[in-house]
Parts: sequence; structure tokens; C-alpha cells
Amino acid sequence: MFCAPVTTGYVSLDTIDCMCSNPIMGSTVDTIHQSRGGPCRPQPNYTLSNGNTTYLEDKVLTAPLDYLRESPGKDVRGGLTNAFNQFLCVPEDKVTVIKRIIDLLHNASLLIDDIQDSSKLRRGVPVAHSIFGIAQTINSANLAYFMAQKELDHLTNPRAYAIFTEELINLHRGQGMELHWRDSLHCPTEDEYMRMVRNKTGGLFRLAIRLMQGESASSRDYVPLVETLGVLFQIRDDYQNLQSDLYSKNKGFCEDISEGKFSYPIIHSIRSRTGDLRLLNILKQRSEDPMVKQYAVEYIKSTGSFAYCQQKIESLIRQAKAQLASLEDGTGRGEQMRAILKLLEI
Repeated sequence: MFCAPVTTGYVSLDTIDCMCSNPIMGSTVDTIHQSRGGPCRPQPNYTLSNGNTTYLEDKVLTAPLDYLRESPGKDVRGGLTNAFNQFLCVPEDKVTVIKRIIDLLHNASLLIDDIQDSSKLRRGVPVAHSIFGIAQTINSANLAYFMAQKELDHLTNPRAYAIFTEELINLHRGQGMELHWRDSLHCPTEDEYMRMVRNKTGGLFRLAIRLMQGESASSRDYVPLVETLGVLFQIRDDYQNLQSDLYSKNKGFCEDISEGKFSYPIIHSIRSRTGDLRLLNILKQRSEDPMVKQYAVEYIKSTGSFAYCQQKIESLIRQAKAQLASLEDGTGRGEQMRAILKLLEI
């Protein structure tokens, strides 16, 4: 027996479409107050405040979030939620709540990430804190965390709050280690990187599926598959940051090098020639010079690190397909997930 799809189709990883096609996206306050015109459908209503603020005050509080949503990203998490729900058959109203939680947390984390990384662009436009200032952007992101927490009241699983807290702690653990490596110029091992990714990137992926499992009659555990997907998404993102023209357009040319970030190909490159300090010193400079960054890319290529990254991506896709086949058990419910895995190929 198949579950009915909860939303319209999956958004391609390489196509940026209007997030208004997803019923949980759009302007935060306009969603709350049901007052936005234009092509977007009416949005599910949820409360920002207890009535102590006006509509205009709420617009001020959420302005950085709304600005970020005006430049829509790729609804990868929504697509994954739909794919997993082919197995879990969670009621549509609960899926909508869970998507809303993940959307709020994801956008809040992007606002904070851009501040911590001193980013210039997000989705091809100036980052929110360059428009609204650091203080207001942090406040808006923090508000979104608690707005997401409030949504848990609409779920039936008594462990929803515990799951939410556990995964937000994991997310901050992963983020904290990545920042520590960058700021101390410490190149982690591959195992340390994997542990960080399972916490940072895997946190929101895992949160969505654990919340869904709590609303489902299924007793199967889908967390191992979602953890594989989390690692796959992050390593692919690290690769694209240094190799994709589209990524450069949306985020800036080789932004990870300017940030001094120890991404997967950079870690492999540094550790493949431990006596050569050139790449480590380039990261230390946090250079914005395109020629310096291009030199770094060529150096990374010379150490075979992009090829190594591609091999890891292929290995993770094979692993995910094997896990999917085991869960699918001949039912054919993994069609949407296989389509996602196809899009993740390099």
C-alpha cells in the first residue's frame, strides 16, 4: 500500500524555483497573518506572538528571515520528507507541521552561518546581516528557533520535545567543531570530519525523520539511511563549492577558501602532503583574491582530492541505494528517493 504524496513534485537540486509552491514556505509574518497577495497559495496559520506585538512589529522581528525567503533555495529537505513519507505514511497535517519546523530551523541556521562565516552572498544576493545588521539578524534567527519549538505542540509524539532538543544540541556540536578547526587552523582527520557532519548536517535531516517516525505506525528505523544522506549532501556541497559555476554565482567563487573552511576535499589535499604548507597558509589568509583561490583549486586538483571526493560521493550513493533496497523490500516505495539519489550524482 502506497502513501499519497503530501505535496507537489520534488525540486531539482540544480533548479531554483519559487518556494511558494511549497505550502509551508513564504514570508514568515505574511504566513502568520494570512495577508499576502500574489501567486502564492494561502499558507497554514501559526502564531508568532501572544498578541503583544502588532503586524508591523512582527514584520520588523522577522524581516531577515523574510528577506532570505525572498531568494528561495532548493527545497531539498521537503523533497526528502516526501520521499520518506512513501514509507512512513504520516498524516498530511503532521507532515506539514514537521516541514514547517525544519524550514524555520534551516533558515535560522543559514542566517547564523552567514554571520559566523562572514559570507557576502546567499542564493545570489547580499546576506541578510549586510542588510539588517548582525544584531537584528541574530535575534530573528533565535526567534525562529522558538517558533519551530512551538510547532511541536501540534504533534502527538510525547518524545517530540526531547528529539528536538537532542538534534539541536547535535547541530550546535557539529557547528562548534567546524568553527574551532577554522579559527585554530587545525586540519581534522577524515573521521573527525565525518563525526562533525553527522552532527551538523545530519542533525536537521535526522530531526525530520525522527519526528515523522514518531507520528507513524511503522516500526522500521529510517535513521541509518538519513544519516548516509546527510553525509552525502555535505560532501557533495563541499565539492560543488570549489567546482560548480552555479555555486559560485549563488555563493561567490570558492567561498570555502575565503572562509578558511576545512571542507572534505581541502582536508584530503592537506593530509595527502603533510609537509607542504601552501594550502594551509592560503586558508589562514582567508583571501578574496580570485587568482589565489584559483591557485588553491589547482593545488587541490593536483593532490587528487577532487577525484577522491567524487569516489566518496559515488560510494555513499551506492550505500544509500543498498539501504533503500533493504527498506523498500520489493514494494516500490523508493521511487522518489531513487530520483533524489540520481540528482545527487556528480
